[in-house]
Amino acid sequence: MTPLQILLAGAGALLGLAPAVVALGRSPGARALTYGGALTLCGLTGAVALLSLLGLASPTGDAVLPLGLPWVGARFHLDALSAAFLVVVNLGGAVASFYALGYGRHETEPQRVQPFYLAFLAGMNLVVLAADAFSFLIAWEVMSLASWALVVARHREAGNVRAGYVYLLMASFGALSLLLAFGLLAGPQGAYAFDAMRAHRAAGAVAALVLALAILGAGSKAGLVPLHVWLPLAHPAAPSHVSALMSGVMTKVAVYAFIRIVFDLAGPPDWWWSLPVLVLGGATTVMGVLQALMQQDLKRVLAFSTVENVGVVFIGLGLALAFRAAQLPAAAALSMTAALFHVFNHAAFKSLLFFGAGAVQEATGERDIERLGGLIQRMPQTALAFLGGSLAISALPPLNGFVSEWLTFQAILMSPRLEAWALKLLVPAVGALMALSAALAAACFVRVFGIVFLGRPRSAAAGGARETDLFCRTALLALAGICLVVGVLPGFVIDALAPAAEAAVGGRLPAQVSQPWLSIVPIAESRSSYNGILVLAFIAGSAGMCAAAIHQFASRQTRRGPAWDCGAPDPSPATQYTAASFAQPIRRVFATTLLAAREDVDMPQPGELRASRFQATIGDPIWRTLYAPIAWSVDLAAERLNRLQFLTIRLYLSLVFFALIGLLLVLALWT
Repeated sequence: MTPLQILLAGAGALLGLAPAVVALGRSPGARALTYGGALTLCGLTGAVALLSLLGLASPTGDAVLPLGLPWVGARFHLDALSAAFLVVVNLGGAVASFYALGYGRHETEPQRVQPFYLAFLAGMNLVVLAADAFSFLIAWEVMSLASWALVVARHREAGNVRAGYVYLLMASFGALSLLLAFGLLAGPQGAYAFDAMRAHRAAGAVAALVLALAILGAGSKAGLVPLHVWLPLAHPAAPSHVSALMSGVMTKVAVYAFIRIVFDLAGPPDWWWSLPVLVLGGATTVMGVLQALMQQDLKRVLAFSTVENVGVVFIGLGLALAFRAAQLPAAAALSMTAALFHVFNHAAFKSLLFFGAGAVQEATGERDIERLGGLIQRMPQTALAFLGGSLAISALPPLNGFVSEWLTFQAILMSPRLEAWALKLLVPAVGALMALSAALAAACFVRVFGIVFLGRPRSAAAGGARETDLFCRTALLALAGICLVVGVLPGFVIDALAPAAEAAVGGRLPAQVSQPWLSIVPIAESRSSYNGILVLAFIAGSAGMCAAAIHQFASRQTRRGPAWDCGAPDPSPATQYTAASFAQPIRRVFATTLLAAREDVDMPQPGELRASRFQATIGDPIWRTLYAPIAWSVDLAAERLNRLQFLTIRLYLSLVFFALIGLLLVLALWT
């Protein structure tokens, strides 16, 4: 069998397991079949995709199945770009399935999760392999509907049904946008196969409209601002292993859709194509991390953090568009490599953090970080892994998040080579926004880790927490190890991504593994370089010497005393620094303007005995200014159109006749 046939068989096997799981019902065998089967199949398909990406197996392949449109069939294709994303999809699926072997025991209604989990994984694989518009959209809908079913699986919990409703609306809007984009690319000939679209490139206004629709369709699924409103609702509603897949993997499938349409099918870009992508990417990074800093729900923090990281990816893609249009293949390759590297990195550390949040929730029953604390003593392995994920997402060396963001900054520093003055001014501004978001992300995860794992327990549930099961801990530590290894040895990943970058922009970075001491030199050694091994050695050596000095010169006598509490001898955990107080300075500086934050203070007058009150509220200007008017307009239109239910047969036939005439006129003008 060819690699493509193995990959298609793996996706088909995932779909085929779903009916068997339904037949087993709530039995323990259903969980083992679901997650054990998914682990095996994702591991196999991921390994085949990796071999194809590295060139050790046939890197390209085509298959046409007798399904889909009669004159097109169901076409599937494997190239370096799809192989790179298949590695991300199946690595995330394999680790999530291993995690769920333990986590799934706690599911109250597993029959609502397990069949759709398998369909979700199959849908993501098929989206990446599809080579015609019809197959792509069918697989996209399988992915969207299966993930919607997973979001509403716990429908009895408050807010989950609304989260599913908003997600379904945004998913439908995104699918419609992609359908229109493919329709424009297909043209009046109806060439729905991707090869036919490449042969008849769009141009002018049609190409601009394709770009806009690709941003709307892929951006709504990825979480670009202002299309992100479903994400902080849906990700916390789903089970934690599903949240990890939606946040770490499904958003990357949307990134793949954008790259496939804009970089592959739409033809050579104009320089201005990068402008909306860069603007949206920069705005997304800042708005996402600011919202994350304001949240108290642990999973909502992680969901908004995904918005920020998607912005980082789209900044890289916008730079790649600009450099490709300017005929700078080396800079375009650097930008695309940085974006693809961050796709992989975010899938790793965001899955790790969602797994950690799931472990905390199972141990305490809490997602409110104000009711946690002290978990580092009760869940030390979970705390260690979560700390690794927090360092990685904060882009601190020597973890993997630093490398991809550092590569993106290196691409930003090459912007003076661009000729368009709009880009010369915009790219440094976007770089400043990205630097601000990186600093705020570090503050965000200092806040999260400090409040959740350090200090004293803020509730009885946190005080009684115990370490999670072996499957969950192993998955957490494995992902933490991946984050460390990739950060220390990034050259191997960069070289592995080189074929995918070349497929997208026509250029690749020089081989990095051949550099001395396994350094990475993206441009030139005189300009910039990074060596993860030396950074790790310096950190380990400095920490070791500090520890040795402390043990050598400090007193060995154990001294214990009450924790310092601002001079107040109150042992209550409520007197500890809170998440809200940590975020207060940032809220006052940024959120008052960007998030419509408001503080209401009720201070009693001297002599009054009533308690003082303080309340901080965070609004969502995007929802209020964009989505609320649309919802009002839809309600109004529905109320008016409701009269159509009470027309006579004569009027109904007249409406059908005029609609038919209108469609024929459109077709005549189009051709």
